[in-house]
Amino acid sequence: QVQPVESGGGLVQAGGSLRLSCTASGRTLSTNTMGWFRQAPGKEREFVAGISPSGTTILYADSVKGRFTVSRDNAKNMVYLQMNSLKPEDTAVYFCAVRLSIDSTPPQTSRGYHYWGQGTQVTVSS
Repeated sequence: QVQPVESGGGLVQAGGSLRLSCTASGRTLSTNTMGWFRQAPGKEREFVAGISPSGTTILYADSVKGRFTVSRDNAKNMVYLQMNSLKPEDTAVYFCAVRLSIDSTPPQTSRGYHYWGQGTQVTVSS
């Protein structure tokens, strides 16, 4: 199995920024489509961003487009989510997800991903 691990969550004021990181110890992620999802209390898990293995294809949820940037550094076996202009409604547990199928377009549903990190808490205060 592939076990991704997220880091970088924390508490920030509205308008601030955070960068989340995702990696997998002892595993190479360079051939995997990666996704970022989030889940707030009382809400279902929602797609945030996805990136193809080469980084060529990137997708964002409308709610974060223009504020969040997903990127990857395959040489470092890392995937990132840069979050700027954070809003209180961005408060959630953020998950990094791994897709195992060989393709290039990131799915926008949880069912499209096979392995999940434990999540990292992002809290945005007003």
